[in-house]
Amino acid sequence: MIPPALQAFSSSALPVLDIAGTIVFAISGAIEAARARLTIVTFMFFAAITGVGGGTVRDLLIGAPVFWMHTSIPITACLLSAIAVWFTPARFWPARAVEWFDGLGIAAYGVFGSAKALAYGIPLIPAALMGIVSACMGGIFRDVLAGVPSIIIRPELYVTAVALASGAYVSLTALGLSTTIAADLAVLAGFSLRAAALIKGLGLPHYKR
Repeated sequence: MIPPALQAFSSSALPVLDIAGTIVFAISGAIEAARARLTIVTFMFFAAITGVGGGTVRDLLIGAPVFWMHTSIPITACLLSAIAVWFTPARFWPARAVEWFDGLGIAAYGVFGSAKALAYGIPLIPAALMGIVSACMGGIFRDVLAGVPSIIIRPELYVTAVALASGAYVSLTALGLSTTIAADLAVLAGFSLRAAALIKGLGLPHYKR
């Protein structure tokens, strides 16, 4: 028998965030491959590992079936994203396109990861951390493969924006807000903070001792 929390999660609008996050992360991975002028096959690999990497780690940690092993939609979305980037001239991608698509991805995936963890009975604080894992690991895999400094150690706020999105969702739902409204507010908060960081260079103080 499916637990009520998991059944409610599956029937809600939240899984839309999963595919949305997968697509924008996959695009960021493909754009990174474009920057390195790699082959179409490598585009697809970068898109796939970035798109499903974080969710794979999340599912393994919370004891859920790995999401892309039971439906073809996520991987298909990654491959189509890679093809779309391949056929789009580089001049159409802004200089910081990876960062902007990644910003959308971390907000959506941070919320979805926390929601899925809660649905599987994970307590509030670990569930919020699962949102961070979901959102950050794909980008880490992408940057390691591309041989560039990881996006999480760049000076602008990054993990903090994910923590805001996932923490806001967990807190708002714990206070009794509907999952849809909580998700909308949390995604908006996380992406707004990341956007402000990209535009204004916002960052936390660095260790100086």
